[in-house]
Amino acid sequence: MSTYLVFGATGNVGRRVAERLARGGAAVRATSRTPEAAKPPQGVEVITPDLEAPGALDDVDAAFLMWPFHSAEPARPLVDALKRRVRHVVFMTGGGALPGVAPEKQPNPVARWHATVERLIERSGMDWTVLSPSTFMANALWWSTQIKAGDSVRGAFGSLAMTPIHQDDIAAVAVHALTEPGHEGHRYTLTGPEVLTQAEQVRLIGEAIGRPLRWQELTLEQERARLQADPGFPAGFVDELLDGYTTMAAAPRPRVTSAVPDITGAPATTLSAWAAEHAAAFGGARR
Repeated sequence: MSTYLVFGATGNVGRRVAERLARGGAAVRATSRTPEAAKPPQGVEVITPDLEAPGALDDVDAAFLMWPFHSAEPARPLVDALKRRVRHVVFMTGGGALPGVAPEKQPNPVARWHATVERLIERSGMDWTVLSPSTFMANALWWSTQIKAGDSVRGAFGSLAMTPIHQDDIAAVAVHALTEPGHEGHRYTLTGPEVLTQAEQVRLIGEAIGRPLRWQELTLEQERARLQADPGFPAGFVDELLDGYTTMAAAPRPRVTSAVPDITGAPATTLSAWAAEHAAAFGGARR
């Protein structure tokens, strides 16, 4: 029986991919930099990401790959190892990487890293599928401390429109791409079912937890100071995040795609449903 290799067994998407594959009866081998702490789903074997280790790629037919590194440097040896044994790679790209644009011409460092990995995979000789998801709904958990403390969320870019997506919808598409024919050579843009500004997202979270919430707009400098003072926010990522939001705000309004329902046969999850699922994280009761 073929084995599926899933990178990032403890991540938001990788874990869900492994869970879905295992529930379907597939043999699953998942990577984690800390295998002893991974707590994998039942039936999932966890290994380190060292693909040169004995047995790491035994019987592996297809792999789900996401890119957690702040560089594309580790990609070449990883892709070289995969192409010796693996037929098909499903790669979850990120950073707003633009399709068909050379890595050096991508709009930001994260996009350049992901585009570099995409190019290596596409030129490797393996079959490939690229998943390009929009903003994760889980990013809204960044607001949980403010919401637990009061009835407003302070930040810049409250009018910034997004198409937030549930990680489980990404995982569902990934499993279809891994286990079904016909997805090779495709790049899918994955979105949630609606366009929402950040302020609208906060309002919907409030409705889910039964408490009216509002967005309190800050200037760019106020937001930079707030993030720099937050001990839980990576200091080196502040300007990168704000520059990315500035670029997004100047871009055309995003559009919803039909990729999730087209591939999975089920509607994409709404933010309201996600917020109800995660109500406890915002101080509310789960519904």
